[in-house]
Amino acid sequence: MEPVAVTSAGAVRGVSENGIVRFVGIPFAAAPEGALRFQPPVQAPGWDGVRDAVAFGAAPPQLAPVPGAPAQWQPGDGLDCLTVNVWTPDPATTGLPVMVWIYGGLWKHGAARMPQYDAGTLAGSGVVVVTFNYRVGFEGFGHLPGTADNRGLRDQIAALEWVQGNIAAFGGDPANVTVFGQSAGAASTVLLTAAPAARGLFRRAIAQSIPSGIRTASEAAAVTATIAAAAGIPATREAFAALAPEAILAVQDEPLRGREGFTAFAPVIDGDLVTGPPWTALRSGSGRDVDLICGFTHEEYRGQGPLPPAGVDLAVVAEAVGLDRDAADAYRRVCLGLGDVDLFTVMLSDALIRMPTTWVAEAHAGAGGRTWLYDFAWRGPALGAAHGVDVPFVFGNATSRPAARFLGSPPPADFTDLSESIRTSWTSFATTGDPGWPRFTPDHPTTRTWQTPPSDGPYPLSPLRTIWQNVKR
Repeated sequence: MEPVAVTSAGAVRGVSENGIVRFVGIPFAAAPEGALRFQPPVQAPGWDGVRDAVAFGAAPPQLAPVPGAPAQWQPGDGLDCLTVNVWTPDPATTGLPVMVWIYGGLWKHGAARMPQYDAGTLAGSGVVVVTFNYRVGFEGFGHLPGTADNRGLRDQIAALEWVQGNIAAFGGDPANVTVFGQSAGAASTVLLTAAPAARGLFRRAIAQSIPSGIRTASEAAAVTATIAAAAGIPATREAFAALAPEAILAVQDEPLRGREGFTAFAPVIDGDLVTGPPWTALRSGSGRDVDLICGFTHEEYRGQGPLPPAGVDLAVVAEAVGLDRDAADAYRRVCLGLGDVDLFTVMLSDALIRMPTTWVAEAHAGAGGRTWLYDFAWRGPALGAAHGVDVPFVFGNATSRPAARFLGSPPPADFTDLSESIRTSWTSFATTGDPGWPRFTPDHPTTRTWQTPPSDGPYPLSPLRTIWQNVKR
């Protein structure tokens, strides 16, 4: 007989596999369609009887991230995407630590059902793991007059509220929840750590590769105006709500035309959930009661964008990322022996992820929060220590298509041991608040380097951090 758990909306039936019980596709909010389109999430309706929770729910509307990649969403899938998934070692027990994953994807891609987020192996370490969908792209982060901004973040809060009310039915402890995420999911994790609306919903956080990028209300309004013009509609909620999701997807990248950048979307400063970049609210001490691990991969720009041609003008690049032109020479002095193409990778890795993540660690530790920092330096055979290479290690999934992009096929021999070490650290942190290496403090910025074998030492980017010292942030 397959296991059954009783939630606040009704009973759900899962499936047992390899000693782990999985429940997937459980609604945590009503479908954001009709009158609920472009609105904050509302409670999902209940049901009678026992609902099968054996198939993942639909992904939020989105395009394939790159040509040839599997499409996570099709027009026939609609908008009923706000579902959670639970992996548990034993739904009949009590008090297991809970880990809640927030996926990344440039604020416009991602779905909890993607194979790299299968949490069976991670749950086998003795934790309950929850993944969920949140709205991305214009549906989740488009700015519309008279409508709440940051609907994707509000979806995340609704999912965490569902965890508080229901995770005990799956063996989890609602008083011991750790939120963890990568890239846009890492920025979400930090923003929620500082947001009053999420206070009390989790006690620990792990932010893997925190990106820069935030929109003011005027910047977000300009994005909306461009998309509306491309769609031939006024920039109003009513006009956008009359469009099918695929019609918006067809033009939502229009603001990027002729400009540098990966996405038109980011959290919008609304004075409520978002008051600035992820590190700014932490400086005031908001979120200092949440224990925080944060870190970056050593070559963050790899896997994110193309390399420049030989002869790239690094002074121009430095200006584009907010540095002075003479910062290019400072990079050459610090990174002796690197050519300009490799220096471009270092500079963009710093600008996009490594410095923002460092600023978060400094802000949280400086405000008295318990903070740990890491540098994932293990290099894969194809992309090196690229953006996202850490995800297969955390979930223990080496054979999915996304994992093979980083690890090759078959994966390197040292994958298993390093993955086990990382999962042990993450689940130990979720259980006890101790990941197994010294804290990062203003006086002693100790950093874990994930490689084979792992090691601990001083913050590894101090000379580069000095270059960024006077950048307004």
